[in-house]
Amino acid sequence: MANAVELTDANFHKEVLQSELPVLVDFWAVWCGPCKIVGPILEEIAREYAGKIKVGKLDVDNNRQSATNYGIQSIPTILLFQGGEVVETMIGAVPKAQIVKKIAKHI
Repeated sequence: MANAVELTDANFHKEVLQSELPVLVDFWAVWCGPCKIVGPILEEIAREYAGKIKVGKLDVDNNRQSATNYGIQSIPTILLFQGGEVVETMIGAVPKAQIVKKIAKHI
């Protein structure tokens, strides 16, 4: 997969919780400044780690149930899921190197 997947409340279970690959989920919103910094970084990661990890973006304004289920209180919040469980949490505009370091432990 070359690009981030658009996640919704409707497809979250299938795309994230049932994924055979680890899934990096970006909880974001259109109006969020730091989210605009992280977005392109996650697109790069999606391309560089294609086949090893899935990257998804979930707009918290349009998909409140999924955000609520995972206690998202500030954005961007990036969660790494493996086997349907959260294995890593990153909050804020995290540098690419830090994201990659967290991913590396799970691929």
